[in-house]
Amino acid sequence: MTIHQISIFIENRSGTMIKVLNVLKQADVDIIASTVADTAEYGIYRIICSDPKKAHEQLKNAGIQCTISDVFALELDNLPGKAADAVAIFSEAGISISYLYSFLLNGKGILIFRTDDNEKAKATIKANGLKYITEPKLPTMA
Repeated sequence: MTIHQISIFIENRSGTMIKVLNVLKQADVDIIASTVADTAEYGIYRIICSDPKKAHEQLKNAGIQCTISDVFALELDNLPGKAADAVAIFSEAGISISYLYSFLLNGKGILIFRTDDNEKAKATIKANGLKYITEPKLPTMA
């Protein structure tokens, strides 16, 4: 019910992002979605990709600090308010969302998020009939 996300820790200076992107390029890993959260000194580049285990391994081998974690990916109809409706379900269940980002893919909204309680989130997804994406079914943008 979850997918893998790579979180890459990069310094906020010229050339660090291209190093990461070149490692993924050389590994033939397709980036499906990404987001950057930054502070004055460093950023966290989070990616959903075609082969997270390979990406993690290649980044580590290149000396780039990164982690792999489980996140949820919900598929939503591309209509106003659908993301708000989905987030409200988790809020009403008492589940905190640590962060989220979204994108459109094949005419559907994709909501990626991490919670403070994966087991409760899984139960909430099932109880509310939410459509989720699993890694093998995650399409590439090609």
